[in-house]
Amino acid sequence: MMINISIQGLRDFAEEYVATEPDRIGTEGWWQTPLLASTPIDERFDILPQVAFNEHLHPQDLLPSAKSLIVFFVPFKRELVKENKKGERPCRNWGLAYVHTNDLINRLSQELEKLLIAEGFKSGLTPATHNFDENILMARWSHKHLAYLANLGRFGTHHMLITPAGCAGRLGSLVTEADLGAHPVIDTDEACLLKAGKKCGKCIESCPVDALDENGFERHKCWNRLNENRDVLDSFSDLPKTTHVCGKCAALMPCSFMNPVAKL
Repeated sequence: MMINISIQGLRDFAEEYVATEPDRIGTEGWWQTPLLASTPIDERFDILPQVAFNEHLHPQDLLPSAKSLIVFFVPFKRELVKENKKGERPCRNWGLAYVHTNDLINRLSQELEKLLIAEGFKSGLTPATHNFDENILMARWSHKHLAYLANLGRFGTHHMLITPAGCAGRLGSLVTEADLGAHPVIDTDEACLLKAGKKCGKCIESCPVDALDENGFERHKCWNRLNENRDVLDSFSDLPKTTHVCGKCAALMPCSFMNPVAKL
């Protein structure tokens, strides 16, 4: 596929790449059309050690000559999210989708990197997941915080990013020397109904281990549950040991497939 190194060209490439993934793996697939945003690398990113993790990398730590950050979101299909709503444990397809989507994101990031390099722009990236300290459960490269700064979405009470396509999906990111400019995809200050002062809190109610409330997130409660799910579910026995999933706080919420604040 030919591509212009522009935000629209990159979006078109990402959309086609995700659309052809089901044929590649021989399934119907679990994905909807991805979203992609870019933003200049500037002083906004200096705040990452304060708002994310005190050892969080600056985009230019990944690539000193980087000028732009690219972030993208691959949303899950409604059928998958609906299936995962049932019961207190994640369904097998949720685990499979997690494994395949992480692989998809890593390969899509690498292909975007190759396109940019072919046009003379150095790029840098990190894995889609498990790039965090398992003791303190904080990442040195948080796709969520980077996507927030690039205006791909806004944080919800469940501490996931809510994009115009919702929160049920996975994020990826990379940096590049290409000067792509600012191309946000969200235009509301909040995307969480509760944070916007409206009645909701459904994600709090849905958490099977009470890890969420309006004022915080007990990440170790959540992490312990993710590990427990992998250990107790026979349907996960053949999946990688890194299949740490739950997804109940993203299952059929007002923010699962859209930014509900934009509808107010």
